[in-house]
Amino acid sequence: MLDGCTPPDEARAASYREKGYWRGENLSALLRSWAHRHDTATALVDGERRLTYRALDQWVDRLAAGFREHGLEAGDRVVVQLPNSMEFPAVSFALFRIGVIPVFTLASHRAHEIRHLCELSAARGYVLPARHRGFDHLGLALRMKDEVPSLRHLFVLGDVPDGVEATPLREVDADPRPFPEPDPSEVAFFLLSGGTTALPKLIPRTHDGYTYQTRTAVDFCGITEKDVYLAALPMGFNFTWGSPGVVGTLRAGGTVVIAEDPTADDCFRLIEEEGVTFTSIVPTVAQLWLETAEWSTHRLTTLRSVQVGGAPLPAALAARVGPGLGCRLQQVFGTTEGLLSLTHDDDPQDVVVHTQGRPISPGDELRIAADDGHDLPAGAIGELLTRGPYTLHGYYRAEEHNQVAFTQDGFYRTGDLARITPEGHLVIEGRIKDVIVRGGDKISAGEVESHLLTHPAVARVAVVGIPDDYLGERVCAYVVADGAPPALNDLRQALQDHGLADYKLPDRLEVIDALPVTGLGKVDKKRLAARGRTPEPTPSTEEPRGARR
Repeated sequence: MLDGCTPPDEARAASYREKGYWRGENLSALLRSWAHRHDTATALVDGERRLTYRALDQWVDRLAAGFREHGLEAGDRVVVQLPNSMEFPAVSFALFRIGVIPVFTLASHRAHEIRHLCELSAARGYVLPARHRGFDHLGLALRMKDEVPSLRHLFVLGDVPDGVEATPLREVDADPRPFPEPDPSEVAFFLLSGGTTALPKLIPRTHDGYTYQTRTAVDFCGITEKDVYLAALPMGFNFTWGSPGVVGTLRAGGTVVIAEDPTADDCFRLIEEEGVTFTSIVPTVAQLWLETAEWSTHRLTTLRSVQVGGAPLPAALAARVGPGLGCRLQQVFGTTEGLLSLTHDDDPQDVVVHTQGRPISPGDELRIAADDGHDLPAGAIGELLTRGPYTLHGYYRAEEHNQVAFTQDGFYRTGDLARITPEGHLVIEGRIKDVIVRGGDKISAGEVESHLLTHPAVARVAVVGIPDDYLGERVCAYVVADGAPPALNDLRQALQDHGLADYKLPDRLEVIDALPVTGLGKVDKKRLAARGRTPEPTPSTEEPRGARR
């Protein structure tokens, strides 16, 4: 096991192997088997580009050899920050093939997050676009290379100016050669947490665990070689990558159609042109699609099901998805750390609208716990705890946090309030953690607060989520001013200057005389959240709804 990762409990690991959950598969070898089985079938569609399974495997072979020639070795970590494109799966599988561990991050992340991820993972490489949506990623990468001692190799999707020490991704190409097979029990890649700490933690996903997750999700959802999956959300999300997502669709022999983003017009066109049968989106996108479907001329007749997850889905909106898009809704509750719970095609409509279904694996263990850790009876609301064959055993290099994030017997504390119905369906009721879910993006309130406190006009601050029909929640900053009150745009600009991603910036500013406190002297965020449900303030203190989506 990679240094800094918590090994699995030996007895449970043996049980998972005995029950056939862990089959000793690795993602690199699986791609070879898929290419052999499906050969000239279309694996990926990206705009005008189409790639067969055989061509994808051959490209991965050449990329793998090219990365090795450019100095990457088994066990190295590489931050992968690519937009949705054919290059994302190709680069990822090439790194798997040589035993290098990708650290998936989002195209929206900036200096603050990228520096942290490079330092925490001791990244040797960084794969990035030259520019994306107007942002100079190459400039950021060169800065990170100067500031992070471990970072040595930059690989760029796009053009690199003469004299710049970075390698165009198109030049990462060499004659294929054999490499040792990755150990299935080892880490295949890292995903990012969306938890309460100021910066994301690294979630190690092993070959054994992830190949099982995708295999089981494919079976649960009934995906076959006839299916066409639309990757509309970022591929670096667990939801898009393997629930069953990109990896699951390739495993089944289907076709992955890649969308640059989940814009309704573009996605509806792709659904019609490519015969898309299923996709996965967050509630804010579902609402936008429903609004567009009322007047769109695109035919969505091939669409069989739409997965909706990543944030709470109100029952009223859930009831509209099937009729509005002419397909079946599949509710999804998934943690990036592991557990995946979905409604099933055979579930009655009431279950689909009002629950998040059942865990996909018989090996998933769920508990509903009270504040004191004791299990609660069926139907009671408490914290959801889980462990299973594809759920992590510990965050990477986070020993202190792992002491509180897991029980002594290895259950992961999700931080979600939940209950289980008498029929065994999971219902998520809310969150314990101080996290705002804005359009599916998870934002640490503490992180935003810590940066706002550096502004000279901010004496005290509390950041809370306020309800929003479109985004689910928006970010509201309650500020006690130090002198003249700051303006919302000034605070947003300051946070951008600190390198925070745009989705973390406050949408609304409330300047108040004092922050309310509880009897223990802590800031009473419940009172602030309740205040945020009052009628909206004047336009000068509110960012236009959805302005950054």
